[in-house]
Amino acid sequence: MVNLKPVDRVEILSVMDNSIDVLMGSTPVAKRLKRGSDAHSKPQLRAEHGVSMLVSTFADGAKDSFLFDTGVTVDGVLHNMDVLEVKGNELHAVVLSHGHTDHTRGLMGFIKRYGRPRVPIVLHPDAYLKRKNIQPDGHESEHIPPSKKDLEAEDVEIIEERGPTMLIGDRALVTGQIPRTTPFEKGSPRQVALIDGRWQPDPWIHDDQAIVINVKDKGLVVLTGCGHAGVVNTLKCAREMTGIQQIHAVIGGFHLTGPIFEPIVQPTIQALKEFNPSVIVPQHCTGWKATHLIAREFADAFVPNSVGTTMVIGV
Repeated sequence: MVNLKPVDRVEILSVMDNSIDVLMGSTPVAKRLKRGSDAHSKPQLRAEHGVSMLVSTFADGAKDSFLFDTGVTVDGVLHNMDVLEVKGNELHAVVLSHGHTDHTRGLMGFIKRYGRPRVPIVLHPDAYLKRKNIQPDGHESEHIPPSKKDLEAEDVEIIEERGPTMLIGDRALVTGQIPRTTPFEKGSPRQVALIDGRWQPDPWIHDDQAIVINVKDKGLVVLTGCGHAGVVNTLKCAREMTGIQQIHAVIGGFHLTGPIFEPIVQPTIQALKEFNPSVIVPQHCTGWKATHLIAREFADAFVPNSVGTTMVIGV
């Protein structure tokens, strides 16, 4: 069990996600990006099939920030960081949820932009695996993983951990490898990885990890990239690792889209009810069907996301 120190407030800025709605209204939790009178003359935010979040914690009068995932293109997250006026050289770390391209492709662009920043890159060692998905018709789609050789050539600090990593003075937890205990969360059965020189089944995606923040008087805020470990497994892991039972918010991709995963939408929603989060923000690969059912079943907790939105939890 880890000692996860509480923070007064956490702010999660959506730097990249699958959708953007510049007219969406703010809520007590979701602070939408304000548009000035010259909004149309400035560079516009982009939405892509990828994820990146700027996570900022506030405690004892100090603000600390790190980036969680880097999106699917080399320049997409950098572009949005410029529009949002995010300073990459002020970050404490870059954390990769796993090695899939839609979460890691922007990493080298980030490193090139900031000239070998002394910003630690936190990842699971399996994130380097070359992977592909093989469809029933034989069609293959390859993932482009981060290259350890390229990262080492840039002389960046790399933190490779299968277990948990603590950041910003023990106020942010990177879970590391998440135990798989929920029967219906079976990973990605059509994925293979190049291991020991040959393509082998790799359904579990063991490098999938989450971020956990403990907000004072609220409980745990859990952030997922794709949620390949399963959002239920992830929330169980957050509880077990911290000893804190209250899940206040879950934000991120739940990987419930497509014909393989839609059959587990209903059992996932039923299991989420047992955690009873006050805030639930499905993103990225959660999918249309699951998002609409979550909105219906968690009417008070559901918050729609949009690139440029900041979720604010705490005071």
